[in-house]
Amino acid sequence: MEIKKINDKVSVAGQIQPEDVAQIKAAGFVAIVNNRPDGEAPDQPDGAQIAQAAQEAGLRYFEIPMGREGVSTHMVAATRDIIDESEGPVLCYCRSGTRSTTLWALSQAGTMQAGEIISAAAKAGYDMSHLAGHLDKPLD
Repeated sequence: MEIKKINDKVSVAGQIQPEDVAQIKAAGFVAIVNNRPDGEAPDQPDGAQIAQAAQEAGLRYFEIPMGREGVSTHMVAATRDIIDESEGPVLCYCRSGTRSTTLWALSQAGTMQAGEIISAAAKAGYDMSHLAGHLDKPLD
Protein backbone atom coordinates (compact mmCIF):
# COMPACT_ATOMS: atom_id res chain seq x y z
CA MET A 1 0.00 0.00 0.00
CA GLU A 2 1.40 3.35 -1.06
CA ILE A 3 -0.16 6.42 0.56
CA LYS A 4 0.33 9.71 -1.27
CA LYS A 5 -0.16 12.87 0.78
CA ILE A 6 -1.97 15.70 -0.98
CA ASN A 7 -2.06 18.00 2.05
CA ASP A 8 -2.45 17.81 5.82
CA LYS A 9 -6.15 16.94 5.51
CA VAL A 10 -6.20 14.32 2.75
CA SER A 11 -4.07 11.57 1.26
CA VAL A 12 -4.91 9.07 -1.45
CA ALA A 13 -4.02 5.48 -2.23
CA GLY A 14 -4.74 2.72 -4.65
CA GLN A 15 -6.80 -0.25 -3.52
CA ILE A 16 -6.32 -1.07 0.15
CA GLN A 17 -6.87 -4.39 1.89
CA PRO A 18 -8.58 -5.04 5.23
CA GLU A 19 -5.19 -5.89 6.74
CA ASP A 20 -3.91 -2.40 5.76
CA VAL A 21 -6.38 -0.65 8.05
CA ALA A 22 -4.27 -1.05 11.20
CA GLN A 23 -1.36 0.65 9.41
CA ILE A 24 -3.71 3.42 8.22
CA LYS A 25 -4.85 3.97 11.81
CA ALA A 26 -1.25 3.95 13.06
CA ALA A 27 -0.38 6.61 10.46
CA GLY A 28 -2.86 8.95 12.16
CA PHE A 29 -5.81 8.83 9.79
CA VAL A 30 -9.26 9.29 11.30
CA ALA A 31 -11.39 8.27 8.30
CA ILE A 32 -11.30 6.18 5.14
CA VAL A 33 -13.23 7.07 1.98
CA ASN A 34 -13.82 4.30 -0.56
CA ASN A 35 -14.16 5.77 -4.06
CA ARG A 36 -14.22 2.39 -5.82
CA PRO A 37 -17.44 0.57 -6.73
CA ASP A 38 -17.62 -3.03 -5.51
CA GLY A 39 -17.01 -5.68 -8.15
CA GLU A 40 -14.69 -3.70 -10.41
CA ALA A 41 -12.03 -6.41 -10.27
CA PRO A 42 -12.08 -10.02 -9.08
CA ASP A 43 -9.19 -9.49 -6.62
CA GLN A 44 -10.78 -6.44 -5.00
CA PRO A 45 -12.14 -6.78 -1.46
CA ASP A 46 -15.76 -5.71 -0.95
CA GLY A 47 -16.27 -2.34 0.67
CA ALA A 48 -18.01 -4.14 3.54
CA GLN A 49 -14.73 -5.86 4.41
CA ILE A 50 -12.88 -2.55 4.57
CA ALA A 51 -15.77 -1.00 6.50
CA GLN A 52 -15.61 -3.77 9.11
CA ALA A 53 -11.84 -3.42 9.50
CA ALA A 54 -12.24 0.36 9.83
CA GLN A 55 -14.92 0.00 12.47
CA GLU A 56 -12.78 -2.47 14.42
CA ALA A 57 -9.87 0.00 14.26
CA GLY A 58 -12.03 2.92 15.39
CA LEU A 59 -11.93 4.73 12.05
CA ARG A 60 -14.86 6.35 10.28
CA TYR A 61 -15.65 4.77 6.89
CA PHE A 62 -17.48 6.29 3.93
CA GLU A 63 -18.36 5.09 0.45
CA ILE A 64 -18.49 7.49 -2.48
CA PRO A 65 -18.07 5.09 -5.40
CA MET A 66 -17.11 6.72 -8.69
CA GLY A 67 -17.74 4.38 -11.60
CA ARG A 68 -18.28 4.71 -15.31
CA GLU A 69 -21.03 7.29 -14.74
CA GLY A 70 -18.36 9.79 -13.67
CA VAL A 71 -18.60 12.61 -11.17
CA SER A 72 -21.78 14.06 -9.70
CA THR A 73 -22.26 17.17 -7.59
CA HIS A 74 -23.42 14.89 -4.76
CA MET A 75 -20.06 13.05 -4.81
CA VAL A 76 -18.15 16.32 -4.74
CA ALA A 77 -20.24 17.75 -1.89
CA ALA A 78 -19.97 14.53 0.12
CA THR A 79 -16.18 14.50 -0.32
CA ARG A 80 -15.91 18.13 0.78
CA ASP A 81 -18.14 17.51 3.82
CA ILE A 82 -16.17 14.46 4.96
CA ILE A 83 -12.85 16.26 4.67
CA ASP A 84 -14.14 19.44 6.32
CA GLU A 85 -15.88 17.64 9.18
CA SER A 86 -13.09 15.17 10.00
CA GLU A 87 -10.93 16.02 12.97
CA GLY A 88 -7.78 14.71 11.39
CA PRO A 89 -6.44 13.38 8.12
CA VAL A 90 -8.60 11.36 5.73
CA LEU A 91 -7.42 8.59 3.41
CA CYS A 92 -9.35 8.26 0.14
CA TYR A 93 -8.77 5.24 -2.08
CA CYS A 94 -9.79 3.76 -5.42
CA ARG A 95 -7.94 1.50 -7.87
CA SER A 96 -5.01 3.87 -8.44
CA GLY A 97 -5.82 7.01 -6.45
CA THR A 98 -6.79 9.03 -9.52
CA ARG A 99 -10.55 9.06 -8.89
CA SER A 100 -9.94 9.94 -5.26
CA THR A 101 -7.66 12.82 -6.30
CA THR A 102 -10.24 13.99 -8.85
CA LEU A 103 -12.99 14.11 -6.23
CA TRP A 104 -10.69 15.91 -3.81
CA ALA A 105 -9.69 18.47 -6.48
CA LEU A 106 -13.29 19.20 -7.43
CA SER A 107 -14.30 19.39 -3.76
CA GLN A 108 -11.75 22.17 -3.22
CA ALA A 109 -12.87 24.24 -6.22
CA GLY A 110 -13.67 27.76 -5.09
CA THR A 111 -11.86 27.34 -1.76
CA MET A 112 -8.35 27.05 -3.20
CA GLN A 113 -6.87 28.59 -6.33
CA ALA A 114 -6.96 26.24 -9.33
CA GLY A 115 -3.17 26.36 -9.58
CA GLU A 116 -2.81 25.37 -5.92
CA ILE A 117 -5.12 22.39 -6.40
CA ILE A 118 -3.28 21.24 -9.52
CA SER A 119 0.10 21.72 -7.83
CA ALA A 120 -0.89 19.77 -4.68
CA ALA A 121 -2.18 16.90 -6.80
CA ALA A 122 0.97 16.94 -8.95
CA LYS A 123 3.21 16.72 -5.87
CA ALA A 124 1.33 13.53 -4.98
CA GLY A 125 1.86 12.22 -8.52
CA TYR A 126 -1.51 13.02 -10.12
CA ASP A 127 -2.08 15.29 -13.12
CA MET A 128 -5.29 17.25 -12.60
CA SER A 129 -4.52 19.96 -15.16
CA HIS A 130 -7.43 18.75 -17.31
CA LEU A 131 -9.76 20.00 -14.53
CA ALA A 132 -8.40 23.56 -14.59
CA GLY A 133 -11.56 24.97 -16.15
CA HIS A 134 -13.68 23.46 -13.36
CA LEU A 135 -11.64 24.55 -10.36
CA ASP A 136 -12.40 28.28 -10.17
CA LYS A 137 -15.80 27.91 -8.58
CA PRO A 138 -17.59 25.19 -6.57
CA LEU A 139 -19.13 22.46 -8.70
CA ASP A 140 -22.40 22.35 -6.78
